[in-house]
Amino acid sequence: MKSVKFLSVLAAAALAATAAFAAAPVTTVESAKGKVLAGENGMTLYTFKKDVKGVSNCYDDCAKNWPPLMAASDAKADGAYSIIDRKDGTKQWAKDGMPLYYWVKDKKTGDITGDGVGGNWDLAKP
Repeated sequence: MKSVKFLSVLAAAALAATAAFAAAPVTTVESAKGKVLAGENGMTLYTFKKDVKGVSNCYDDCAKNWPPLMAASDAKADGAYSIIDRKDGTKQWAKDGMPLYYWVKDKKTGDITGDGVGGNWDLAKP
């Protein structure tokens, strides 16, 4: 009987650990323009106006300056957060279907220096 109870606790712990990996690696931080989405590293996330829902159009030099918020191959969609397939075979997180990116010139939590760059980049909002 003790081994059944132990296995039940172990199974519950494994399920909780799996759920933790399933959640999008996104948080909310305060910026000069209010609350914005950020990656686990605290850096602000952005959306690209040239993307369409479910499709990234930011590759090569664009992706060097605007690194995608990458998703692990075993990541699972969660609520408003989905996972898109990039044309290079990698996976990227999206919110409401719009792919999410960092901006290389942001240096600390709450930086929003990428907002409006080239008229194509917007802050990702909660």
